[in-house]
Amino acid sequence: MSKLIRSNHLGTVSEHKQIDFAYEEVEVSDIFFQDNEKNERCVQVVYGRESLSLKMSYFIGADWLVKNQQAIYVAPKINKGLQEIDYLGMLQSCLTHGDIAKNTKDLYHIKLNEPFIEIDQQMDLLTPLLIMQFLQTLKILVKKGLKQSYYKVERNLNSRIKGKVLIAQNIKKNIVRNRVTNTFCSYEEFGFDSIENRVLKHTLSFVRRYLSQYPEYLGSMKCLIDYCTPAFERVSDEVNLHELKAVKRNSFYKEYQEALKLSKIILKRFGYHISEIDNSSVEQISVPPFWIDMSKLFELYVLGLLKDKYGDRILFQAKGSYGYPDYLLIDDMQPLIIDAKYRPTYQQDKNLSYIIDDIKQISGYARDMGILDKLGYHTVEEQSSKVVSCVVIYTDQNEGDKLPNCLTAGKSIEGFTKFYKVPISVPVLKNKIAE
Repeated sequence: MSKLIRSNHLGTVSEHKQIDFAYEEVEVSDIFFQDNEKNERCVQVVYGRESLSLKMSYFIGADWLVKNQQAIYVAPKINKGLQEIDYLGMLQSCLTHGDIAKNTKDLYHIKLNEPFIEIDQQMDLLTPLLIMQFLQTLKILVKKGLKQSYYKVERNLNSRIKGKVLIAQNIKKNIVRNRVTNTFCSYEEFGFDSIENRVLKHTLSFVRRYLSQYPEYLGSMKCLIDYCTPAFERVSDEVNLHELKAVKRNSFYKEYQEALKLSKIILKRFGYHISEIDNSSVEQISVPPFWIDMSKLFELYVLGLLKDKYGDRILFQAKGSYGYPDYLLIDDMQPLIIDAKYRPTYQQDKNLSYIIDDIKQISGYARDMGILDKLGYHTVEEQSSKVVSCVVIYTDQNEGDKLPNCLTAGKSIEGFTKFYKVPISVPVLKNKIAE
């Protein structure tokens, strides 16, 4: 049985924290997001003479420090009282905007081919997130309408032949039983009962079964299940996953690609057997190593808040000449360049050393001709004479959860022209405090 590091005998490991423990002559390496050394570290290992330190970044999840021997679990916590962040609430909030779902590609990383890690059931951050994203994607798909297509069926027809006669099955089911008027045939039909729709319905059955055991999640997702279920009444949930390989993409139904990808992950999570869900109600469960990028989740959460307030006037990661700012507010009176930072360091007013690199980056966006053109400054004269206001939206649990009426009415960042910061609190789980 592997050991699971939750702390240095002090409590659960929180994101963006550090733990220290005695060096046991076991080689431990840094863990990178998506196993790509070009990406940010989820866990950084710092060796001392007789000890080592693990520095957490803004990622939550579970992974192997030493494969099959030592695992680590990082929980979603914030500083104030170590309250636990309601990461599902954040995801649900932003996914109410259908166009945000397509930006969740780099939100998490799952290592399905790695050995699974045994954790406490309440530590399973992965499954609820996958289910939430699947249901929100499925809702968009259902709202657009399930696609109809040609699909193969095999049936024992009476007094007629259609398509291709399946000789072996016909002999077994009809000739040896003296059913001379029957013929076992394979042919195509056009309708909703395609392999794609059957996989989605099959996954929906898994999701419904899982949520029935966890009422804390069911409450927030029941409306999604009730919305999606009637659309699959004419669809069977008998499915052969190998048939999915032959499915061709359809650009008009692009939501299917994301929904089917999530289906495969959810089904593999439970070993493709719905009975495994009943076993998931035990205190200990096994999950694949995974990481969730909380900075990315906060970025999407803020995007949802901005779209609630400004609608289509918000552009997300618009391409400039040299960069991609988080958000642009297209406004004739006061266009803005907006950046989201999942860092409590912005709560400080005096020490700018922690944020100066951010200010340099955002200032660069305000001088990017491609960005200025998108903001409505098209001529060289306009681009040379205008100083675009920049806003940083950051986390602060002492503040409210609503954006102010005017983003530039808040605190200005000292020493810089037209630079403002706006605090926002993120949802937390009620009555759930870290030990």
